[in-house]
Amino acid sequence: MPYCEVDRYQNGDKWEGVRLFYRRYGRGVTKVLLVIGLAGTHDSWGPQIKGLTGSLEPADDEPEAQRSDEESGDASAAAAEEGGDGDGIEVCCFDNRGVGRSSIPPHKSYYSTAIMARDALALMDHLGWKKAHVFGHSMGAMISCKLAAMAPHRLCSLALLNVTGGGFQCFPKLDGQMLSLAFRFLRAKTPEERALVDLETHYTKEYLDEKVESCTRRTILYQQYVKGISSTGMQSNCGFEGQVNACWTHKMTTKELDTIRSAGFLVSVIHGRSDIIAQLCHARRLAERLIPVARMVELHGAHLVSHERPEEVNNALMELVKATKSMIKPEEWSSQPENSSGVILMGFEHMRNIVKVMKPVRVAAIES
Repeated sequence: MPYCEVDRYQNGDKWEGVRLFYRRYGRGVTKVLLVIGLAGTHDSWGPQIKGLTGSLEPADDEPEAQRSDEESGDASAAAAEEGGDGDGIEVCCFDNRGVGRSSIPPHKSYYSTAIMARDALALMDHLGWKKAHVFGHSMGAMISCKLAAMAPHRLCSLALLNVTGGGFQCFPKLDGQMLSLAFRFLRAKTPEERALVDLETHYTKEYLDEKVESCTRRTILYQQYVKGISSTGMQSNCGFEGQVNACWTHKMTTKELDTIRSAGFLVSVIHGRSDIIAQLCHARRLAERLIPVARMVELHGAHLVSHERPEEVNNALMELVKATKSMIKPEEWSSQPENSSGVILMGFEHMRNIVKVMKPVRVAAIES
């Protein structure tokens, strides 16, 4: 199984290594690093792996000599640095520290989005990737933001799915439903109990109630979730608390956002309009702060919009890759009108108008 040692930490009198479990899919000079969110494992990216590479068959067990010729030579290296001229995409996804088959450092101080961004950089070094398109979901999007600010020269592009700014922005909209879900999540001790909560927080009710042959999508997904959680085991309390600490302490400074905005790569902020975990307003605000390099893409879906609307998400990701290859100017990238497919592409002028409207609304809410 492929592992990469990315860090070391002190455990009593001993030093322990932090190893990440990872998988590679597809072949090509275009490299894509997928960074998953809180409590998720690498296989949560299934729809995107399939959409980007055309296969769910891991390629990481192949000897290097058997890998594609297009991955060798100076011309290929140069093409990869420019976003990947040539056919094929190679994807790498991994289990963050604290979950799945990766190491679980014992204290929450060993978890932050900056530390986990360095993990991702170490993995890129291990793979021999000079640059990559970095796509992150939820906590993984926070990690990807840190990575982009830490090493902007290593990114071809950046996609942030269902992202927030960390800290208080991690709090979902509090109502009776969310309080009930939070209570059930903390009490879940079995894969079956955890699966029931996950379904309600990850998807819209409309999607779960859709008929698929003789049953509902809820029934099918429930069985898949129970199987998936059972195969990897319930996340340890230590790993969960550490990853929560990473989300809670995450913050992007103005300087870091300026670094991303001036780095020269394009950004997509992709969000489900019905997300009850990561609120849409925070994603909009982040996209607005990354003008003019950012495009805001809103889809009908919830927190796992990448599963609920995989075709639209995959199209948005591929558009980002293609725009990078064709060296589209930031202003051309971000100023896109609403289209007819249900996907709302918000240009920077539109986002500025939204922010202008939101500011007095927030002030009025505070004053009341």
